[in-house]
Amino acid sequence: MRRLRRLLWGGAAAAVAGITVLTVGGSAATGTQAPETVETAEGPVRGTVTDGHRSFQGIPYAAPPVGERRWRPPQPVKTWEEPRDATRPRASCPQLEGDQAGVPSKDEDCLYLNVTAPAGADKENLPVIVFVHGGGIYGAGSQYDPARMAARGDAVVVTVNYRLGAFGFLSHPGLDDGGTANLGLADQQAALAWAKDNAAAFGGDAGNITLMGESSGGFSACANLTSPAAKGLFDKAILESAPCGNMKGIPRAQADKQGQKLAAKLGCEGQHVAACLREVPVSDVLEAYGRQPTAELITDDPLLPTAPSQALADGAFHRVPVLHGVNRDEQRLLIGGAEALGGEPITRKQYPGLLKKSFKENAAEVEKEYPLSDYGSPSEALAAAQTDHEYATGLLDTSAAFSRHVPTYTFEFADPKAPWFAGYDKPSFPTGAFHMAELNYLFAAEVFDGKDAAQRGLGDQMIDYWTTFARDGEPTGGGLPGWQPYNGSYVQALAPGHTGRTDFGTAHKYAFWKHLEG
Repeated sequence: MRRLRRLLWGGAAAAVAGITVLTVGGSAATGTQAPETVETAEGPVRGTVTDGHRSFQGIPYAAPPVGERRWRPPQPVKTWEEPRDATRPRASCPQLEGDQAGVPSKDEDCLYLNVTAPAGADKENLPVIVFVHGGGIYGAGSQYDPARMAARGDAVVVTVNYRLGAFGFLSHPGLDDGGTANLGLADQQAALAWAKDNAAAFGGDAGNITLMGESSGGFSACANLTSPAAKGLFDKAILESAPCGNMKGIPRAQADKQGQKLAAKLGCEGQHVAACLREVPVSDVLEAYGRQPTAELITDDPLLPTAPSQALADGAFHRVPVLHGVNRDEQRLLIGGAEALGGEPITRKQYPGLLKKSFKENAAEVEKEYPLSDYGSPSEALAAAQTDHEYATGLLDTSAAFSRHVPTYTFEFADPKAPWFAGYDKPSFPTGAFHMAELNYLFAAEVFDGKDAAQRGLGDQMIDYWTTFARDGEPTGGGLPGWQPYNGSYVQALAPGHTGRTDFGTAHKYAFWKHLEG
């Protein structure tokens, strides 16, 4: 397994050289150590033990990407002999302040992960779930507490930090030494390799790893599904709010131009641009990059030769079972968040212009299909049109593409009263099942308001579905309501008091949007 990880430290080089990565067993843990101490392949770690789970936080999976290692693929971490403190998370990767999903940081020493396992050091062959957080250019693995998922689902759950924004996805000709520009993706693959290497030490099965991601983390999982360098690193995939068929990425040549603009803004041009960029203070890079909504993955790249949308259409993805879905009211987050952060409610007068901005020459047809008379407010009408176009249509198209080759299970998270963000005023309209809302049902996340009893019950049911899928490759059994594989139309609704088939295509006007596509 150490050979596997050495191959991945230069993941791009391995891909270019056509090296096939083979997976073997996990690390040789004996299970005889105290439950709070685990011997990893790099050295022992001492975590925290409770009645229900064991937690090991802030474990390095790669060397700090600082100095000469900035804008280079992840490198092996130095081994250690004495037990390493793993009772607290380490720094998040660099990101600006001012986002409710973020963890502000200027610390590049951030390539750490957190492992949560069920109580008892004698467990073995448990499914392993590696979660890649969303948030675009914000967030950290430690924001998502998977203790209930690990304990209830009898699974080992790993949450990961990876380089974000300019530090994780900067392409520039002066930095190109034949390697990847998708360094955040390379970090994720290094973390997956670490999980394989160390699964057995925490009671997990190195041959049963599920890659799970939400939003930009879900699109990262899409990229890993189509990345040649990720072959053999995971055995199943869970994608939340990330229809892979929508993911085009940005070509390397275009990304190079954007990188050159950023470098010039930082005063780095000419022959020694790489050395200059590696000396720029973190805060300057963050300010120059700014508050972009996300960092696009880069295609025509050793780790991502083809856009995931095209690879999916071609059937060129790793053959693993997939569970994926979206939230019923995804875009109410964007619209409601803008209002909650000081904006004004959308007015009836503004509605046609906003449709024109979103749908260009099709705006008039969209307005006929989404008349204000059908909705409680212009905000809800606009959110419905955008959700159906950007998420729902893509979900069904992606389900069709996946299901031609692998077992595929499709869901809609549909709690109409999902809790909003803690400490933020709610907007003037119901926020419904907004983007990110399902995370509050799978993890303990302080960013959200609390759930009622019915919502807690739904959360337990979702954890059962997710972990059963991680264990067996299908979310069925154990007294759970039935969930059929995607067959051209089957979508499972997940809401308090209603778990079962929903007429997703009709509810989200799939035929209308396909008509507009021509």
